[in-house]
Amino acid sequence: MKDNKKVLILTYYWPPSGGSGVQRWMYFAKYLKTLGWEPFVVTVDEKKASYPVLDFELLEEVKDLIVVKTSTQEPLKVYSKWFTGSPNRGIPQGQVSKKGWVARAAAFMRGNFFIPDARKGWNSYAQKEAEKLLQNEGIQKVITTGPPHSTHLVGLQLKTKWGIQWWADFRDPWTDIFYNKDLYRTSWAEKKDAYWEQKVLQSADGILTTVGGSLIQKLQKKAPDQSFHVLPNGYDAALMSSVPKTSVKPFHVVYTGLLTENQDFLPVIELLNDIANEYSIRLSLAGNIAPHLVDQIQKKGPKIEVNYNGYLSHKDAIALMKSGDLLLNFIFKGADQDMISGKLLEYLASGVPVLSIGAQESEAGRLLASASFAKMIRVDERDSLKSFMVKAIQNKGSATNALPEIDKWSRQTLSEHLAALLSENNL
Repeated sequence: MKDNKKVLILTYYWPPSGGSGVQRWMYFAKYLKTLGWEPFVVTVDEKKASYPVLDFELLEEVKDLIVVKTSTQEPLKVYSKWFTGSPNRGIPQGQVSKKGWVARAAAFMRGNFFIPDARKGWNSYAQKEAEKLLQNEGIQKVITTGPPHSTHLVGLQLKTKWGIQWWADFRDPWTDIFYNKDLYRTSWAEKKDAYWEQKVLQSADGILTTVGGSLIQKLQKKAPDQSFHVLPNGYDAALMSSVPKTSVKPFHVVYTGLLTENQDFLPVIELLNDIANEYSIRLSLAGNIAPHLVDQIQKKGPKIEVNYNGYLSHKDAIALMKSGDLLLNFIFKGADQDMISGKLLEYLASGVPVLSIGAQESEAGRLLASASFAKMIRVDERDSLKSFMVKAIQNKGSATNALPEIDKWSRQTLSEHLAALLSENNL
């Protein structure tokens, strides 16, 4: 008899890949195992993958899991080396470069010749190893996660050929992702991409999303008969509790994560610089941040002590958060309705006041509004921004930020919800 406690997870991002995208299924797999499941993971060999950053400490989280790594063929490392001289530093994240005709030509090729995305060269390798596991292990349940959404096409093939139960996980939108407008897509490319998205949405046994609201509404229009389930991003309670709260003498503002030109950060830096006429302010940055953006921040904030820490391990990033008096978050322009990042949940779990730049009526805005010392404010609301910052400064050392029922956002609790979904026979 086949073991229905086995689940196959196909994910391009996996340790030692760094960044927030890897953490969702790394933790789900880790905690599913503690809940009596046997996860099998098919991913890409990090020596072949187009990973912008690496975090080898994350390997400790998945050391007890069965992981099969494959080769891949894709153009992103060549693209990165062409533009930056590095095989990793120029891999696109959160924005599309349109500076110069070469960059625009590359964007056109990416948008019209690599559909759904430039990592689809991994699919044949992933499918081959997945089929071996299905045959040898009798696995009946498969999860694919995107981006890259091309991974879902592997799930589609496995569903057609093997008749397995297949869940497609949408960490971000597919055809509605905010940067698609910068890829100079032809109507032919848009139609082809929309076809594959709809095929996946209609063929999977269930669709997982990180948020409800507008994202599910958009997807439901494309597959009205599909079963959608919100499985949010979260935070690891064990890691969060293991890192102590610390403090520094200046008012400490912290930003961690990816920062791009597609985020409204410079007006906030200018405002902090004005406030620095009265208060001593340190701004600590950590993550995948281009040198020219760090230079812009330093020029806009000459009165601020700016420290760029580079890319930190996940644990060190948590430690930096918990040394802060105010945590900054900048929503990607065009994405504020559809995303609640794992980083934002970690911010909230840290207990430090949080200021996020974006739309109050968004999913993330509503979440922040329920916390005791957190707020989503538009970048042009200068008075509100200043008022929130000064309040945090005046409460330095005593300010706490609490989110009611924060435990329901823990990775352990969310994994229990996932296990319950996987255990259902009728989806």
